[in-house]
Amino acid sequence: MPEERPLPALQASRKALARYITGPIIHLLARTGITPNALTVFSLVVTVGAAALAAFGHLIAAGLVMLFASVFDILDGALARATDQVTRFGGALDSTLDRLAEGLMMIGLLVFFAHYQSTAKVALVGLTLISSLLVSYVRARAEGLGLDCQVGIFTRPERVIVLALGLILSGFNYVLVVALAIILVLSSITVGQRLYHVWKQTKTGNTIAKR
Repeated sequence: MPEERPLPALQASRKALARYITGPIIHLLARTGITPNALTVFSLVVTVGAAALAAFGHLIAAGLVMLFASVFDILDGALARATDQVTRFGGALDSTLDRLAEGLMMIGLLVFFAHYQSTAKVALVGLTLISSLLVSYVRARAEGLGLDCQVGIFTRPERVIVLALGLILSGFNYVLVVALAIILVLSSITVGQRLYHVWKQTKTGNTIAKR
């Protein structure tokens, strides 16, 4: 496991805001007996609905449903911590289903753009998906090597918000395309930040694992 280190200011602010918003909801959920893993799975199920809506061209509805699903994605980890149900499997399940949810949303958009034979937009969605998944992969790989990697300006919450807003405002020309481009560019920058952060740690003599 990676050594516990103080969170960078940006990550600490994100977590503090999440705790402030979710606190009262978590207090209620803790009384119901609902498990964190159940919330994780439910979030994915709702995201499947959002992806289907996107594929069939109901973009505004897809954006709203995606935001609804993201609420449960935030609550599962907070509930686990509040009820002392944090487990390795729960963390692995959450991370895996997060990646699946992102992939499904992008596939929904791929189907939508393919229907209109927009090759450039299909390519944009594909590149955006790759860059988004790499953000999470670099952190997972680094932490698997025992290195800290809690850095980056554009992580999953920001990607969800930007994509959801792009879908909701898709009635305006090119808003969705701009949202995808923002995700692509900022995710790529975040990948670079994380790789550089890992490189700095390995240069200072931290553990380096073989490929």
